[in-house]
Amino acid sequence: MAISGKVVIFACSMKNFGLLPRIIIAIVLGILLAHVLPMGGVRLFITFNAIFGQLLGFLIPLIIIGLVTPAIGDIGNRAGRLLLATVAVAYLDTVVSGLLAYGTGSLLFPRMVASVQTVAGVTEQAEAIAPYFTIKIPALVDVMSALVLSFMLGLCIAHGSLPTLRRCASEFRDVVTKVIAKLIIPLLPLYIFGIFLDMTVSGQTLRIVTVFAQVILVIFALHLFILLYQFCFAGFLAKRNPLKQLWRMLPAYMTALGTSSSAATIPVTLRQTISNGVDEDIAGFTVPLCATIHMSGSAMKITACALTICMLEGITYDSGMFIHFVLMLGVVMVAAPGVPGGAIMAALAPLGSILGFTADQQALMIALYIAMDSFGTACNVTGDGAIAIVVDRLFNRRKSPAASGKMYQK
Repeated sequence: MAISGKVVIFACSMKNFGLLPRIIIAIVLGILLAHVLPMGGVRLFITFNAIFGQLLGFLIPLIIIGLVTPAIGDIGNRAGRLLLATVAVAYLDTVVSGLLAYGTGSLLFPRMVASVQTVAGVTEQAEAIAPYFTIKIPALVDVMSALVLSFMLGLCIAHGSLPTLRRCASEFRDVVTKVIAKLIIPLLPLYIFGIFLDMTVSGQTLRIVTVFAQVILVIFALHLFILLYQFCFAGFLAKRNPLKQLWRMLPAYMTALGTSSSAATIPVTLRQTISNGVDEDIAGFTVPLCATIHMSGSAMKITACALTICMLEGITYDSGMFIHFVLMLGVVMVAAPGVPGGAIMAALAPLGSILGFTADQQALMIALYIAMDSFGTACNVTGDGAIAIVVDRLFNRRKSPAASGKMYQK
């Protein structure tokens, strides 16, 4: 037991590895060690999960306030028609991607989970393996109150001369970002290890992994489809070949695939966007902005995974609930690219408040999302190029398609 515990803690805290390798190791160890750990060891990790879940519930409203408030303040400070048009197009595309995932999942996922026993039984069996103790950490405010407060403060910062409030919001964002980077992210693999340890003891891991292996294939196909429809629409408006436009964005796609960071990919995305004939001023405005607010790939992945978990665990849902979820998801993810795993961390709020996900279900969502993180980021930043083409067409209708990008098209 002592040796196994040391192996788990060491494997989950290796700083030389990225988050994805550590989570994969944690999942594998959770499945393997479930067969050798004594029940006392299992209870020890369940105890950690119970405490960590309470901490996560306490932090979620603070994450919303800390990230959304300064994001709205910064975006609103650049008010104008160009800003409004870019935000509207990016938000609409993010919502459409999420609804596309819900519609596709509603058609395909039921057949994938039809033969799988619901995981509701897992929760009931796991409750019999009680933690040694737990600590109640109530949230200071609920999620909806945090979101309303964030909008109120963010809009005041954006439209008023409030340097002190802006500085406080910025500093609180730094606090939240450090808590995520220094506390939540390092302990996340250990938490996910406990989730898969619990699931394996309950005998459900193989079935869940089998279902999600199929779901991941659907998500990958959807992410390609989203890129195609984005550039087909942009190409139609701009009267350009959409496949050539998409092909020119390939360097940005590959860079995002390797870095898993929208922010780190901005220089490449900007260069390739300009090479697609977008006015340099418009590209310089829309690309950095869209790196923050355009999250089509992330919204698609999160919606698809959330729908699957609802089906697996017998959570009651309907179309209205998921439309509400997707609409809110597009809002809370506005500051996601600035934080490691930011999209899924921001999504924990609507997952819990709208869909009713428990801490364990949210942890499973984190593991699934991060396993596909680079593909979602690649979809986001490549789609930024399509958004820039649309906005350029709206504001530069008389300009020659290749005029501004000729210097990059050699």
